[in-house]
Amino acid sequence: MFEQKAVAVVVPCYNEEGQIAKVLGTMPGFVDRIIVVDDASSDATLEVVRQQAAAGDGNARIAVVQHERNRGVGAAIVSGYKEAIRERMDVVAVMAGDGQMDPAELHLVVGPVARGEADYAKGDRLFYEDAWHHTPKVRYLGNALLSMLTKIASGYWHVADSQTGYTAISRDALEKLALDAIYPRYGYPNDMLVRLNVYEMRVADVPVKPVYGVGERSKMRLWKVMPVMSWLIFKRFCWRMWHRYVIHDFHPLVLFYLAGGLLGAIGFGLFARMVWILVQTGRIPPINALVWGFCTVSALQFSLFAMWFDTEMNRDLNATTSLRRPARTGNGPPPGGELDTDRHAT
Repeated sequence: MFEQKAVAVVVPCYNEEGQIAKVLGTMPGFVDRIIVVDDASSDATLEVVRQQAAAGDGNARIAVVQHERNRGVGAAIVSGYKEAIRERMDVVAVMAGDGQMDPAELHLVVGPVARGEADYAKGDRLFYEDAWHHTPKVRYLGNALLSMLTKIASGYWHVADSQTGYTAISRDALEKLALDAIYPRYGYPNDMLVRLNVYEMRVADVPVKPVYGVGERSKMRLWKVMPVMSWLIFKRFCWRMWHRYVIHDFHPLVLFYLAGGLLGAIGFGLFARMVWILVQTGRIPPINALVWGFCTVSALQFSLFAMWFDTEMNRDLNATTSLRRPARTGNGPPPGGELDTDRHAT
């Protein structure tokens, strides 16, 4: 229990035989249920988890959900969510099975949801002290780019590190979401934020330490993921605009975005035509340059006004402003419950 709330942790796993025992063995004492979802691992992950579950003591908290085929990390988390709802857990956190999330910081992520300050809380590794030196540079920059795009797509302009899987959500929020519709693979956290915004859920960002070099094996290839993720984020942006600002409650910012997009497309076409004329004749007609400049500047103005309107509409959904990272001194337990002293290697 944490703040008198029953807490479950969903642990999605795919080929994590080398790390999963450490993750389960260092799970904080306030966690009531550990739901391990094996996404059709081809190694000994499932056997290790079952051995841990049969070991007794604190491992009696472990429940195992098995996928017969690999369905993706998002689908694995959704399976864990459904089990947590079935068991009537109040707060449901997610910790990956690869050891990249420090269990000693779980209370920071769970706290805002357990106290009713947020419907959804997520870790933020980008703004942790000295995160640039703790994180592989390609990952940091790729994460920063996707986070910027996700701000626009989701409407949570205060949120950074959109790709983190270290999260917590209330049962009430889970019961409102169409869980089966959530994107099943690496775009899961981006899709989740968009869906939470449509339901006007409060989201909190909690600084957490980035953990790398503990024996984890990344299964993500940025050069493959980035194009897919960018297209997914664009589609979810359009979906949010339609549902939040047209179907649920019309707002003129949709018209500003449409005008900005249309003028931007016209400006791009004019630019391409000017380049072609320049190549063919060696000069650019002044009227073409004038119209291109007008379209480009107008597109930027319309888009920025739309973003400003969106920021104002979502200001009340920023739960981070009311939170403060609690200072810990000594080796005592965190507020709200006991915490095991074992920690991940960093």
